[in-house]
Amino acid sequence: MTQFNPLFINLGPTEMIILLVIVLIVFGANRIPQLMKGMGEGIRNFKQGINEEPSDVKPEAQKK
Repeated sequence: MTQFNPLFINLGPTEMIILLVIVLIVFGANRIPQLMKGMGEGIRNFKQGINEEPSDVKPEAQKK
């Protein structure tokens, strides 16, 4: 059974090319690697934060 993902409905190769051209025009070719690096670091930090145990748990809560 596939999941419903409304973001990618009817996105064909033509639409993807148009989106890429728009991104190039808006951000410029020099800025795209910086944006991707920032997104990658953000995703990596988010995953690390999810996997780590919270350090702000009070000692009383741990005893119970």
